[in-house]
Amino acid sequence: MSADFAAQRTTMVESQVRTADVTDLAVQDAMRAVAREAILPPAKAWLAYADTEIEYAPGRWLLKPRDVAKLLQALSPRSGERALAIAAPYAALVLQAMGLVVERLETDDLRSPRGAWDVIVCEGAVSRAPAAWTAALAPGGRLGVVERDGPVGRAMLYARSDDTLGARPVFDSTPPILAGFAAEHRFAF
Repeated sequence: MSADFAAQRTTMVESQVRTADVTDLAVQDAMRAVAREAILPPAKAWLAYADTEIEYAPGRWLLKPRDVAKLLQALSPRSGERALAIAAPYAALVLQAMGLVVERLETDDLRSPRGAWDVIVCEGAVSRAPAAWTAALAPGGRLGVVERDGPVGRAMLYARSDDTLGARPVFDSTPPILAGFAAEHRFAF
C-alpha cells in the first residue's frame, strides 16, 4: 500500500501544488517526500492526498495540499532557520524536509508560544492571528496563517523587521476554524 501512497504524493504535487503556481522546487520536493498519511488516524489515511482539509485530531485540521504549499512558498523558508509549527504537523514535516529546525506546538494552549522564530505556520484557520504569535517572530521572521471570520478566509503573511510588523493577504482559503479560535461576535445596538 505504501507504493500507492508514493504515487498519490507525486500526483498531489503535479495536480494540486504545481497547478496552483507553487514554483518553489524545495517545497515541491519536500511534499513529494513527506508521508502525509502517517499524520492521520489509520481510518483517514486514504484521504491523505485528497483536495480537502482533513481532521487529524478533534478540532485540528490539515490544510488542503494546495493551501499548505502556497502558504509555505509565501513564507520563503530557508534551510537552517528555526520554525514553529502551531497545530501544523504536516507543515512541520515539510519544513524539516527542507532543512529547517522545527518545533511543534500541539498543546491545549496554542496562544502562548515561547522563543523568537524565523518562521511560524499554523494549519488551522483563526479569526485573527493572536498578538502572541506575531510577538514571537524574530527580526526577519514570517508568520503564515489563514484568518477567517466568515465563509471565506484569507491566508495572511506577517513579516517582522527590526521595529515594525507588516501583513499582506496571499490567497483565499476556506479551512475550518481551529478549535478555540473562532471569532467572538457580540450583540451591539
